[in-house]
Amino acid sequence: MKITFLGTGTSGGVPMIGCKCNVCKSANPKDNRLRTSVLVEDAGHTFVVDSGPDFRQQMLRNDVQNIDAILFTHEHKDHIAGLDDIRPYNYIHKKAIDVYAESRVINALKREFAYIFSMYKYPGIPKIVLHEIQNREFTILGHKIIPIRALHMDLPVFGFRFGDFTYMTDANFIADEDLELMKGTKILVINALRNESHPSHFSLNEAIEISYRANPEKTYFTHMSHQIGLHDDVNIKLPANMFLAYDNQQIEI
Repeated sequence: MKITFLGTGTSGGVPMIGCKCNVCKSANPKDNRLRTSVLVEDAGHTFVVDSGPDFRQQMLRNDVQNIDAILFTHEHKDHIAGLDDIRPYNYIHKKAIDVYAESRVINALKREFAYIFSMYKYPGIPKIVLHEIQNREFTILGHKIIPIRALHMDLPVFGFRFGDFTYMTDANFIADEDLELMKGTKILVINALRNESHPSHFSLNEAIEISYRANPEKTYFTHMSHQIGLHDDVNIKLPANMFLAYDNQQIEI
């Protein structure tokens, strides 16, 4: 299995017009973060978790030639806004893209992209097949995927476990019984917005604590804002086998 970090930032963590902070001015590409998303390639199949506003750029710079499915963690715009840009995959491969999400998120997609689901099918609109998932294991093309429930303040969200890889973003609370589903994973990816506490995201220290409890072989932090600081400065201070992820980073499991 190969994991590619398509983006590791937030809407407040990407380069911003007029911003003069150290992160925006940094010459280190590891400080240049697009909106959070991840690519999972396994046994010839390609899955994307979340398609935010930077989706098209992420697909181009990683030369992603095909997508078998998109899984959505939740419905916030920084995680769904790029869905329209699946059109080239529809055109080249002459097929619809399978989309997996819980019912609330499916309803949000229908509102945000009403033209995709209208009775009149305008030529060239994105073609997708919706699959409703619930809080139990499901299968895509023979791959077993375990959804892991968390809270994004008051909003229920899903993380996903693909075999020995677990991905969780936009969360600030995971119940004990849900955290049990993360244990035994080799690679954990979890959001760490900044050093200070936040009402809807784990801080870096909170994410470190989740890592200790889940006890993976390695942990990578994602969904980072500018407030977390420069990549190299933070990375060197992290506990053993914990790392800040960076855009375009690839890891093999």
